[in-house]
Amino acid sequence: MSLAVVSSRAITGMAARPVTVEVHLANGLPGLSLVGLPDTEVKESRERVRSALQNSRFEFPARRITINLAPADLPKASGCFDLPIALGILAASGQLPEAGLRTHEFAGELSLTGELRPIRGGLAMASAIAAEPSARALVLPTGSAHEAALVEEATVYGACTLLDVCAHLAEPDVATPLPRAAVPRALGCETASAVEQTADIADMIDIRGQSHAKRALEVAAAGGHHILLHGPPGTGRSMLAMRLPGLLPSLSKAQAVETATLASLSTQGFDMRHWGRRPFRAPHHTASAAALVGGGSTPRPGEISLAHRGVLFLDELPEFQRRVLEVLREPLELGHVTISRAGSHATFPAAFQLVAAMNPCPCGDFGHPSRNCRCTGEAVARYRNRLSGPLLDRIDLHVEVPALDAQTFAAPASGERSADVAARVGRAQARQLSRQGRLNCGLSSRALETQCPLAPEAKEVLHRAVAQHHWSARTYHRVLRVARTIADLAGHDAIGVPQITEAVQYREITIS
Repeated sequence: MSLAVVSSRAITGMAARPVTVEVHLANGLPGLSLVGLPDTEVKESRERVRSALQNSRFEFPARRITINLAPADLPKASGCFDLPIALGILAASGQLPEAGLRTHEFAGELSLTGELRPIRGGLAMASAIAAEPSARALVLPTGSAHEAALVEEATVYGACTLLDVCAHLAEPDVATPLPRAAVPRALGCETASAVEQTADIADMIDIRGQSHAKRALEVAAAGGHHILLHGPPGTGRSMLAMRLPGLLPSLSKAQAVETATLASLSTQGFDMRHWGRRPFRAPHHTASAAALVGGGSTPRPGEISLAHRGVLFLDELPEFQRRVLEVLREPLELGHVTISRAGSHATFPAAFQLVAAMNPCPCGDFGHPSRNCRCTGEAVARYRNRLSGPLLDRIDLHVEVPALDAQTFAAPASGERSADVAARVGRAQARQLSRQGRLNCGLSSRALETQCPLAPEAKEVLHRAVAQHHWSARTYHRVLRVARTIADLAGHDAIGVPQITEAVQYREITIS
């Protein structure tokens, strides 16, 4: 037969859209034409496939070969089409029976020796196949098959070489079948608990003093609120940020697959050791806007999407370029980001918790009890004005982390462990989910009217604070959400004066 059809997938954003690889052999001068909107990586597959077939003891047809990647208007990227193209050539030239191709989908990059190399997006492909009613089996390189097997509803097989795949398709009842991929036993199918994520490495008990900041971190964890920590260097701001993932409840199986899928789409790939763990991303302050929100000619997720369901830590916040920070405005409100290009667009989830840290001035000693600040008033104002008002308005808690005396930070470790705080956070989040189906950070302005009943005295305190500080409507709503979280931590249905007072104090510190 001179025509063969092989099924594969193309990654567009988080979706894995079906691609039909059609291979036709015709008489004429030997040559290979590849059509269907392939990018450079896909065009280069012709040389990889030729060498892989020859080094695997197959014959490369000396005929006119036309390969079509349908649909024609869908951009095709990466080397994942090497394997289906090679199989299509073998089937079209009669070296491989076509029957087995109809019940499988294939993706994989070929080396010149015929070995299969891992590809990105294996999890997305498995999720897409599992969602379809007539699900085929998915054949991937062994290095990608283990992560794809995290989607238990999909049938995933791993192969090491092109010859392994061909042997399975040629005589499936006689040859040794391809091994079905499985999650390593060390990981199992359970997600890591909040306590397991930070065991022995990042516990709240390691932080000396800073009771006010630790309380604010607990409130942020319970309601999913963004938090800004500011104070002199060496006061524990980074330590606080790194302990936030350990206060959050464990991910559900669906959430764990979602975060793993995003990681598998990135250039770093997904590390199986991080399965089920809350992401923690801490990009350097020299990061570009595209590095934060994602981008590229073929859109890929950025740091905010890789921190989905976890924590994004921006240390030295004013050192980031202002235009880079401004791109965070929409994702902080919407929980997703849409990247548009001339030929395509992609939407990635970005429901992260922002933890930002900054010094009070360029030298860091402004307001220090025992060190003199060397900055001029103009330098301090210029440093703080690098952060725009609209961005600060979207951060729920502004917390001062003051300098500690030697007696405090030299004292033995004491206080609560992360497990104790995480238990309270878990109860507060369960209360929110049972009441309104979402965390308090996601309450709409209309829902605030029904979910945040205020005592008359509490309403008076809040209105007085709004008038005194000239807060915007957004700030007013954010203070209400924080007060609702504080009440949930205490197990109260109504919001009283203590809850409103504590929520107001998290906004009284003016940064800009």
